[in-house]
Amino acid sequence: MKTTSIADTKSHLSALLADIEAGEELVITRRGKPVARLVAEPRAEGFGWSDLRTRVAQGATPTQADGFKPGPWPKWPASAEALGLGLIVT
Repeated sequence: MKTTSIADTKSHLSALLADIEAGEELVITRRGKPVARLVAEPRAEGFGWSDLRTRVAQGATPTQADGFKPGPWPKWPASAEALGLGLIVT
């Protein structure tokens, strides 16, 4: 576990983040007292976007269990008429 001051963290953030990604834990201090702890974000084992693309190509539907998080649904107007669109039949 590394300990660093706020000022040193600001100056060396990129290098410190590389250490954190490699598994190091970082404690940030203010006037010698710990104020924050940075650790790497846990990653799902065996999941990758290429795996998901392959499964979808094979007909699978991505789910949240796969790590897929759907975005918010778009807000649609109540009807096509609200957009000034009508059904055109030729």
